[in-house]
Amino acid sequence: MKNHHQGWRRLISAANYSKQGYISSWHSEAAIRQELMALLVLLPFAFWVDVSAVERALLVLSLLLVLVVELLNTGLEAIVDRIGSEYHELSGKAKDIGSAAVLTMLVTAILVWSIILF
Repeated sequence: MKNHHQGWRRLISAANYSKQGYISSWHSEAAIRQELMALLVLLPFAFWVDVSAVERALLVLSLLLVLVVELLNTGLEAIVDRIGSEYHELSGKAKDIGSAAVLTMLVTAILVWSIILF
């Protein structure tokens, strides 16, 4: 019988897995480090600038979604790399689509910030 964590133990385990994901991403992906550094700079600015609560939420959400999409892309790339290092058209396609998702979110964040601030 499998030992399934329940309640608080499950939440603690999930938090530890998430922490491991952040640490692993930080060490292996320059894009994650760059986006986290941008987040550390822009997040305080989002709370400092004089905008409505909804606008502030959009500024913060757009920053966090860049990180979310980058983390998902990093996970996708790890899965593809796990399958094999030789080139395969579908592997390349998966990585390209993940990269396109990150670019789309970055452009979205830039548009949100531009619309709200300018």
